Amino acid sequence: MPVDHPSDIIVAGAGIAGLTAALAFSTRGFPVRVFERSPELRDIGAGLQLSPNATRILGRLGVLGDIEAVAVRPPAIVLRRARDLRELARVPLGEQAEARWGAPYLVVHRADLQAVLLAAIARHGTIRIETGATVLGMTAGADGAATSVQTGDAVHGGPLQTVVGRLVVGADGVWSGLRQKMHPAGGMSRFAGHVAWRRTLSANHPLAAGLSLGSAVNAFLHPGFHLVAYPVRASAEVNLVAFTPGRSLAEDWSAKTDPEPLRRAMEHTARPLAALADDDAAWTAWPIHTADDNHRWTDPGGLTLIGDAAHAMTPFAAQGAAMAIEDADTLAAFVAARPDRLAEALADWEASRRPRISRVARRGAFNRFVWHAAGPVALARDLALALRAPEKLMADLDWLYGPENKPG
Repeated sequence: MPVDHPSDIIVAGAGIAGLTAALAFSTRGFPVRVFERSPELRDIGAGLQLSPNATRILGRLGVLGDIEAVAVRPPAIVLRRARDLRELARVPLGEQAEARWGAPYLVVHRADLQAVLLAAIARHGTIRIETGATVLGMTAGADGAATSVQTGDAVHGGPLQTVVGRLVVGADGVWSGLRQKMHPAGGMSRFAGHVAWRRTLSANHPLAAGLSLGSAVNAFLHPGFHLVAYPVRASAEVNLVAFTPGRSLAEDWSAKTDPEPLRRAMEHTARPLAALADDDAAWTAWPIHTADDNHRWTDPGGLTLIGDAAHAMTPFAAQGAAMAIEDADTLAAFVAARPDRLAEALADWEASRRPRISRVARRGAFNRFVWHAAGPVALARDLALALRAPEKLMADLDWLYGPENKPG
């Protein structure tokens, strides 16, 4: 088995987490190799919300300007009642968000964000990306720092190679093979009981016009269901994602399935919303999976998991991408601060991240409970939101969107 030349940082996965990690490490002087199991980097049709805690990091990495060129800066998050489209509350964003939290709130198409990150990586001479290559395992070197990785095309076979590096960063997503290697007895992700239904519409489509969305992020709340809509691609398209109870589907982010559960969930919503489910256009079903809260993310031999590979969570706080971006940047900072004490740096990084990840996950669970409430709980929610001033709604997010603690 051939041994390739040493590379300090090996990243498994070329999603948002992996590409951000590559940039974060390269910016701090580490050579990086990224291995992506897909034969090509796919254009996945989904929108992302990038809150200020994420865009602040992307600014430090030198890519925020390019992202803003393809993103939309919404003026607000608007919570609306799905049965009559009534506005319940409005969280100001736009200039107020940037003034308060030091960075903008953006919405962007995932493929556009990926393209910006790839273009930035192409400008870094110390990052290499290889597609059709799966990180199959890791063996710690005798000195406790060097790491050997076997890679190969897991689908079509092909030769294996051994790549030697200082650290393996597992950014291989919610169905992480490296997580399962690290935790053979409990590393599988678990279905969380909900399905996300996604599609995009042209901004001038009659179905979009009926919702009166404007440029804001709109969340339509209903018993057992909610739908989020916002503009992407310079406002040329509208990204839609609806959340319903459901059953687990294939391990694929683009499973096509019968949208009848979505129709049932939306049948008592306002007609402009219900019409979205009646339309013949296909919705893509994304089963929501989570990772075990209790398993460790790091191996002192030189492996750490980030993003969904480490802590896949429900999307009800809209923080999946942001937490992956935070993971990548803080991990690179901890390792750069103590490159000769890697095991210590990894342990301290994990300890620093766990409380925040847990708090974000709890916020997501709270949002789901409140947004999907029915009966008296929904009435109490509507009243509480009506009485809460926009300034108070912004203050509720200071802990999440505000400047993060610096690693040391």
